[in-house]
Amino acid sequence: MATNQGKKLRVAVIGTGFIGRVHVRSARMAGAEVLGVADADAAIAKEAASALNTPKSYGSPMDAIQDPEVDVIHVCTPNAFHRQYSEEALKAGKHVVCEKPLATSAADAKVISDLAKQKGLVATVPFVYRFHPMVREARARVMNGEIGAVHLIQGSYLQDWLLRASDTNWRVDSKMGGSSRAFADIGSHWCDLTEFVTGHRYTTLCAQMGTTLKDRVAGQVQAFSDAKVDMSKTAPVTTEDLACVLLKTDQGAYGSVVVSQVSAGRKNRLWFEIDGANESAAFDQEEPETLWLGRREHSIILRRDPSQGSPEAKRFTIFPGGHAQGWGDCFEAFMKDTYATVNGAAKPDGLPTFEDGYRSTKITDAVLKSSAASGWVNIG
Repeated sequence: MATNQGKKLRVAVIGTGFIGRVHVRSARMAGAEVLGVADADAAIAKEAASALNTPKSYGSPMDAIQDPEVDVIHVCTPNAFHRQYSEEALKAGKHVVCEKPLATSAADAKVISDLAKQKGLVATVPFVYRFHPMVREARARVMNGEIGAVHLIQGSYLQDWLLRASDTNWRVDSKMGGSSRAFADIGSHWCDLTEFVTGHRYTTLCAQMGTTLKDRVAGQVQAFSDAKVDMSKTAPVTTEDLACVLLKTDQGAYGSVVVSQVSAGRKNRLWFEIDGANESAAFDQEEPETLWLGRREHSIILRRDPSQGSPEAKRFTIFPGGHAQGWGDCFEAFMKDTYATVNGAAKPDGLPTFEDGYRSTKITDAVLKSSAASGWVNIG
């Protein structure tokens, strides 16, 4: 087991795409030393190491895992490899940060969640929306009773990056991304976040998934690009573009969420509203500096301010009011809490672990099962 008391943590990142580069940046901001990056293609790893200014480029993921200098492995590969590399890293005594979904099935996620506990290693999942100060403020209002008994949890997570048939990505391929795409990719964030804020656990659900584009351009063309795409070769799409889900919780509340990667104009709109007996609270990730609070008599917009709010909201406030914080700051805060735990600090409130990642995959499996059966199912 890697021990790091009193020294700067050394990390390696497996995966050199967008999210891998975010991990490199966030690890450095959180105070770690990024020793190197790994990719299944050694040439790609070398190019990324040069671009990211890391001392090492690993010729394979296993080279990174077996490096005795590495304390923490970050798994930022396509979903199909999450279990494999996380499991190998844990067996090698490394702490692990693995992107969500933790695995492409709940059964696989359970294997590595159990292994992390067995090994006594820190293993976390970047459910980073938990680290917005105004999310913590909403949670505090639920926990201290200001909102009152929660009756309804509603919301959506909408994107448009796969709106067109000329947009595609490895996530579209079920062999790489898993049987669920939109829900596993972003619905998992929404469910984790709303369970975290409310303290409720979803117990049953009824889901319907839909695929609006039956064929997309073949290959691994990256979405977001305005470059002309050759549409002469297309491939059938077997994963969902959208999902609509009704939910019930263990405390008698009801919920609903719409998830979409084909909603024009919506870039990354994760929105939730918690409706309680006394008050409602709504948060929009695209406007993260504010929290809407509604009562029968009035409604207000609460703005992030280090002089106000709950202790947890203040803990994650790093800039004065009016100086915007965002998603990148959440990633840094998540890394700091992860690394502090690796270095022996008590696990901070709200740090998402492999157990939370496993929980998320159980919800995704239930969504797939419900959609196929067109009915209510229990979450295992």
